[in-house]
Amino acid sequence: MRQKILELSLLSQCALADNRQAFGRLVEMYSPQVRRFLLNLTKGDAVLTDDLSQETFIKAYISIRSFKGLSHFSTWLYKIAYNEYMAWLRRRSDEPLDPGYDAPDTGPDDDDSRTADVMEAVDALAEPTRSIIILFYCEDRPIKEIAQILGLNINTVKVYLKRGRDRLQQKFSK
Repeated sequence: MRQKILELSLLSQCALADNRQAFGRLVEMYSPQVRRFLLNLTKGDAVLTDDLSQETFIKAYISIRSFKGLSHFSTWLYKIAYNEYMAWLRRRSDEPLDPGYDAPDTGPDDDDSRTADVMEAVDALAEPTRSIIILFYCEDRPIKEIAQILGLNINTVKVYLKRGRDRLQQKFSK
């Protein structure tokens, strides 16, 4: 509850008084979540994640007055981050991403290899299925919020989530 009141106070300071320090506090509050989401989308590319995260917060700052409070502020930020990622995908050439988050070879650790296998399987999913799986399982976002972030119908998100689960289950049942 305190977090929500602080968030509303900071948002009003940003929108009404153009308070950069208040926006800086919002960035501190939400940067780890946005970065984690983008890091998963970019398949571990930390440099690209930093660039997209910075662009996300710049766009959020510029557009803060357009935030109407119809959703959570975090949902609005995730939507901006996702749009930045999709814009980058449209701009980029066909060179593959560097999967910099591969688990290091530290010996026969089953947990590390399973995590790497799961991330590889998720990375192989097509958009928007991959983003939906990441938002649902990694970011713990509810289906309604995922639909808002991605601009999809709730039933469409459910279908993509089911298809993603089915594809992952098929991969691991072999």
